Amino acid sequence: MSTPPRTRRAVNHRAPTAVNALPENSRTKIIARVVLLIALSLVSVWIGQDFLAPIGWAFVIAITTWPLYLKFSNLFGAHRESSLPPFLFTAIAGAMIFLPVALASHRASEDVQSLERTFVEYRQNGIPVPEWLQHVPAVGELGSRWWKANLSDPAAAAVWIGQSDRKEQAAMTRSVGAEVAHRMFLFLIALIALFSILRHGAWIANRFLDTADRLLGAPGERLASKLVDAIRGTVNGTVIVAVVEGALIGAAYFVAGVPHAFLFGLLTMAFAMLPFGAWAVFTSVSLLLVAQGGSVVAAAGIFGFGAIVMLIGDTFVWPALVGNAARLPFLLALIGIFGGLEAFGLIGLFLGPVILAALLMVWREWLVPAPARVDRPIDSKAS
Repeated sequence: MSTPPRTRRAVNHRAPTAVNALPENSRTKIIARVVLLIALSLVSVWIGQDFLAPIGWAFVIAITTWPLYLKFSNLFGAHRESSLPPFLFTAIAGAMIFLPVALASHRASEDVQSLERTFVEYRQNGIPVPEWLQHVPAVGELGSRWWKANLSDPAAAAVWIGQSDRKEQAAMTRSVGAEVAHRMFLFLIALIALFSILRHGAWIANRFLDTADRLLGAPGERLASKLVDAIRGTVNGTVIVAVVEGALIGAAYFVAGVPHAFLFGLLTMAFAMLPFGAWAVFTSVSLLLVAQGGSVVAAAGIFGFGAIVMLIGDTFVWPALVGNAARLPFLLALIGIFGGLEAFGLIGLFLGPVILAALLMVWREWLVPAPARVDRPIDSKAS
């Protein structure tokens, strides 16, 4: 998040006064303030620990979309400083996040209901032998006989599928409903936080820069700017890779004749931003195609093509884009992405590269003497 230059406070580049050179009374006050600040920060984190993730997501979204929000707010002219631009922008961002998830949930509920009806029919009438099994070379006839003996009989099919337990289903429904309500509440908290950050973005950025200047001096402001660029580049790289992966796999849906191919393509794009999300989508599409009597070869082709796209995209393209945006070597970008995911959860996809980018910048600019640096870009126009 950047702020207009006119709103930034001037940085005092005078040499900071050493704490040991201060009078005893002043040193005591400084130590007391630092201890109080640390204590209040720890207590605040403990109180709001359940809300750290949605607030963190709000900051990530605000930092990434801040240039776009400034252009959006300028459309309101004299009212750009009011609460209307951040409210509308938050509503649009929330809709773009919520609609794909709601659409996927609705589609999943329909598929679960259809699957449950299919299981009820199988328990009553048995599972019929699929036509393709009889045409499998060498094992087709043997497999068909085994299927008739073990799955086509209703009693045998019930043993394999299992009996329906209404109490267990009711308990699972209540558990899922409570989890969905909790997630919706956290999503609402994230939207409220996003609105507040956008509404007071310039003030928050100035206070952050002031704090960095007081604690670290001029290098602190540069570090803050690099971190903002790293977050923005990481999110943009993630979105670009997810869109390309979803478009390629969605094209495979059309070629294979998958019903609702466009809808599943959009869901693949949205879930490609989540770890193994796209894998779940195109695997479900492959199974759905077979369950509806489609070609097994087409279903296997969708799964194989989707796996190739995701392996190349997530293993090579995504870390390369994120590494370039955060100015990280490929290996550090890879470690930052997957290490951050394991350490911090989903938001670690962005925190991991940012933390490593900050470490690398501190090492390059603060610890390495200026004459020893060899990573500065060379101006080819210079004589």
